[in-house]
Amino acid sequence: MPSLRTDLAIEAHRDAEKLARRIAGVRAEERTEDGITISEVVVETPEGARAVGKAVGRYITFESRQLRRHDREHAASVGKHLSQSLSEMLPSVGGELAEALVVGLGNWQATPDALGPKVVSRLLVTRHLKAVVPPEVQRKMRPVAALAPGVLGITGIETGEMVRAVVERTHPGFVIAIDALAARSVERIASTIQLSDTGIQPGSGVGNHRAALDAQSLGVPVLAIGVPTVVHAITIARDTIQGLIEELKDDVQFYEVLDELYDKQRDALIAQVLGESVGDLMVTPKEIDAQIEDLSRLIAGALNTSLQPGIEIGEFGLYS
Repeated sequence: MPSLRTDLAIEAHRDAEKLARRIAGVRAEERTEDGITISEVVVETPEGARAVGKAVGRYITFESRQLRRHDREHAASVGKHLSQSLSEMLPSVGGELAEALVVGLGNWQATPDALGPKVVSRLLVTRHLKAVVPPEVQRKMRPVAALAPGVLGITGIETGEMVRAVVERTHPGFVIAIDALAARSVERIASTIQLSDTGIQPGSGVGNHRAALDAQSLGVPVLAIGVPTVVHAITIARDTIQGLIEELKDDVQFYEVLDELYDKQRDALIAQVLGESVGDLMVTPKEIDAQIEDLSRLIAGALNTSLQPGIEIGEFGLYS
């Protein structure tokens, strides 16, 4: 039976909170700055990880519906907050100018899954320049390499195998992986960015889980940046029913019957009615191509700025 899964730690944490007021081993904070809701979930223990279904680590989400409106000024503000959080994480994963490998996960032939390759195409790549630039620039330049390994259906090679081979050959200090995700709420599509220090599972956005890219599998720290670009069809049906329940509050008897159903019972009922074929359907907005362009520009700008703090990025800065 299809389930309403999510790649976002903030959604998983809020779902777990519905079953328990306090979740042992998990801390969560939320604030609003510049019209952006910034939430941080820290999973501290294995017990907390089991409760929310996410690995031990730190998850930061940046939420703003205005990201969908092609507002470059606001997007630049989101990018600056993302860059600041990235810069705070980097010292703990390899030192001031440790070599970085940025991996753009996903299928460049499928627009909702093309976020990773699009980000890589806008990245300031410097590993090959380290030996040819002047010494004063060398002292400020971080070696950055980039890879868009594609997907198993195109290359015939597991993404994890390809990334591991590159890591073993080039010995980066850390890896940053970018991928499309799946959300449990339609409102989060293209309006939420998640940053974490726990790694990532390639293909998670389309429900096609491959081997995880994390510190255990690669032998180096792995940061992950993801944006929800799809939801399950069941999610839309669930949101519609929830809206209907809220509208029928005046019909006390009917409202109480529906409201007493736990979320999991509702999900099971929806999945049963829709059937497996509809339940497996993934949905994305019709304007996803423009949204992917905007988000890839934002994320690449944030990466360029945080990875090269000592260099004047110029045209490679935010919104290159």
